[in-house]
Parts: sequence; structure tokens; C-alpha cells
Amino acid sequence: MEKKDIQALDWNRILLGEAPAEFLLEVLIRSAIIYLALLIIVRLLGKRMSGQLTLSETAVMVTLGAIISSPMQDPQKGILEGILVLIIALLFYRGFNLWGYNSSTFEKISQGHSSLLVKDGKIHLEGLNETRLTRQELFAQLRRRDIYNLGTVKRAYLEGCGVMSIFKEDNVKPGLPLLPEKDQELGDYLQKDHLVACFNCGNTSIHADNNCENCGQKQWTVAVTK
Repeated sequence: MEKKDIQALDWNRILLGEAPAEFLLEVLIRSAIIYLALLIIVRLLGKRMSGQLTLSETAVMVTLGAIISSPMQDPQKGILEGILVLIIALLFYRGFNLWGYNSSTFEKISQGHSSLLVKDGKIHLEGLNETRLTRQELFAQLRRRDIYNLGTVKRAYLEGCGVMSIFKEDNVKPGLPLLPEKDQELGDYLQKDHLVACFNCGNTSIHADNNCENCGQKQWTVAVTK
């Protein structure tokens, strides 16, 4: 289309483009066929595709979206071409999975690895920095598991697929409160302890005048046990 052919408020062009109105019926038929083919391909990809996606699975899903758009809307593209590319994407995914199954090194490269975020009630600052996760994002994830005291957490990992795995202590220990600072009402509900907790890493101490032995910071808050 040349510049002279473009006119403001040309509703026929805006709504239908350059294709004739009859092509809308063909788009409906194309979309139905491609959608059924996509359902079959996703089913063959495995149950994991409908759950939490890993890095490779996310890449496959984005690729599938790019593949199906053209055969559904472009009259110059055939449906069989799109279905063939879907099958090729399936074979690539299966091949990468098989490669990862046989090679732990390739699995770590393609799927990522778990990162330690909390250890024995203290924030693992190196893991937090590695994952580019903020403290508030970590606290939000813990609060979703009904954890309001960092001392409750024995280990917390961020898995390669983005899921957070949490192991709790058998006995609740005093730790850093995880509530939002503005929620004083619920904060008063928590049981205060005689210890203080480092605001930076969650390490507990008796004295609030010294630097934290774990991270070297000197910003303390009252530890809680509930």
C-alpha cells in the first residue's frame, strides 16, 4: 500500500485491511484448524507445559505463539506450513529434553539451577543478589505461605523454574518480622522477643549497639516468635 492510498477514518481499511470481507470466513476456518493442531502439539509436549514452566518451556510457548499467528491471518501462508513448523518445535523440545536427561551439565545450562535464599532463619545475601530478588519480593513470597517470622524458615530456595521451595523449622525461633511496615495492627499481634533482628539479613542478637556478625550492618528491629 502506497502513502497516497491511506486515508484518515477509512473504516473499510481499518476493519478489514486489504483483504476482502470473504477472507473473514477463511480466518475462522484457519483459526479453528490451527487451534486444534496447537492443542495436539501442547498435549504431546507433556503435562509440564500446563504447569510451572522452565526456561526452555517458556521459550517453546513463545515460539508456538509466533508460529501460529501467520497461518491464521496471512492469506499468502498455507496452514500445512504452520503445522509443519509446530511439529518441528515439538521435535526440538523433545530432543532438548532427551539431551538434558542424558547430560546433567546441559540440564543445568538449559534449565537453570536452584539458588539458596534463606538459611537457618537468615537471608542468604549472595543468593538474593544472584537472583536479583529484592527483600520485599522474598518477604511477599514467604507471607503467601503464612510465614510472618524469618526464624520459622530453615531453608528457602528459588528453583530454576521460578518456584520457591520452603522448609520450615521444627521449632519456631525468634526472627525478623516479615510484615509490611505500614501494617502496625497485625504487627502488634505478633509476639515480641527479647532479641533483636538485623533488618538487612535477619540475624538475631542480644545487643543492638553492635554491628551484625553476619552482614556487618547496624540496623536492628525487634525480633518476633509468632
